[in-house]
Amino acid sequence: MSALAEKIRKAREVRVMVDDMTLIVRRPTDLEMIELRGAKMGRAILPFVAGWENVSELSMLGNGSPHPIDYDADACAAWLEDRIDILGRLVDEAFKAYSAHQEALSSAVKN
Repeated sequence: MSALAEKIRKAREVRVMVDDMTLIVRRPTDLEMIELRGAKMGRAILPFVAGWENVSELSMLGNGSPHPIDYDADACAAWLEDRIDILGRLVDEAFKAYSAHQEALSSAVKN
């Protein structure tokens, strides 16, 4: 992956605070929004989760190590499948970011 492509993807990221954890979700692109039409949003948002901060086994499982762990997409998906409360917030924030992006583009075209 090129450095420029990585910067573009990073610019789409939104940080979502959940208790003392931060989950990083990437807003969908226009093409992805077209592809997401009719999809079940809970499961469809999982590939857009790009990272986390201050997440531990203790915060995920209620037991285990209290120390932050490195992001693991597979573990994140398995955890979020049982945390609809968090998953719903990620969906909301990703789509808010998409709407804000569309509004900014529309404003830029008008000016």
